[in-house]
Amino acid sequence: MTSLHQRAVVADTHNDLLMAVSARPPEQWASFFRERWLPQLVEGGVNLQVLPVYIEDDYRPEGALRQTLRMIECAHVLAEGNADQVRICLDAAAIDRALDEGKIALVLAMESMPGLDADVELISTMHRLGVRVASIAHFGRTALADGSGEDATGSGLTSHGVAALAEMERLGIVFDVSHLGASGVAHVLELATKPVMATHSAARALRDHHRNLTDEQLRGVAGTGGVICVNFFAPFLAEREEDATLDRLLDHIEHVAEVAGIDHVGLGPDFIREVMADLTRPCCEGVTYRGVDPRAAIPGLAGPSGLPMVTEGLLGRGLPEKDVTKIIGGNVHRFFGDLL
Repeated sequence: MTSLHQRAVVADTHNDLLMAVSARPPEQWASFFRERWLPQLVEGGVNLQVLPVYIEDDYRPEGALRQTLRMIECAHVLAEGNADQVRICLDAAAIDRALDEGKIALVLAMESMPGLDADVELISTMHRLGVRVASIAHFGRTALADGSGEDATGSGLTSHGVAALAEMERLGIVFDVSHLGASGVAHVLELATKPVMATHSAARALRDHHRNLTDEQLRGVAGTGGVICVNFFAPFLAEREEDATLDRLLDHIEHVAEVAGIDHVGLGPDFIREVMADLTRPCCEGVTYRGVDPRAAIPGLAGPSGLPMVTEGLLGRGLPEKDVTKIIGGNVHRFFGDLL
């Protein structure tokens, strides 16, 4: 690990580890996190970790809210059981305190909010429970908006989605445009009065996949004062898995920095291989999700322990240390400092 990586704030804005931890019995949540995930975060130098609550299709629609609450409770339990090393942070001051104490600052997020459906008033409940970042769609359609897998509909936010955006801004929950359909992103950028974020999206100019953001969208998010955190997921970086390398990831990061500006790029790895290995039943191994292999990963970057490779790679390309510091976490730290 380079000295810069050790000195800098390293922020990961999307790791689905809560899916794996919450799949265990509640009495194992804290210990499983401590034994399986905490060493990886420490080895990767992670100081600031966003924990998304993602609800698998099997829980939708009837069980979605119950599973949402279970995963949020899991986050609180694992944090309480490892209070010497991590802390759930509700605002910028709490993040700074955690960092000053050498602890990993955890920020709770919701991915598409399926358990809430059109009941926008429940966003306030989620805020009370600690959620500080949220998106309103995944690949498909929700009561609030269409995900990027439904781009052909050309749909913006529903009336409930517009109300959700306003409510999130009122409460101080960061709006996440990752996974939102193209028309929905345009609609959000038209309506937003506060900075928005893309927690895990790569550059569409380099990989034409609906999950990635176009240059126009990158400039739009940056124009709000937001941050685009680049996804590491191999199928979103290159069409062929063998082309999804560290260099290809660095290409995406540099492209976002060039288009959006160096103050508007971060890291949103979306480490999913280990989570899927944990949760996939033997009968379903080898099954793809919406045409992509969830186990595909950049060599050496299947989990958070590989994050120092990104810092070393950016420095190896000749980027100034101050710019690398911004990319690997400084921008996200500043963004949360301004918004939370």
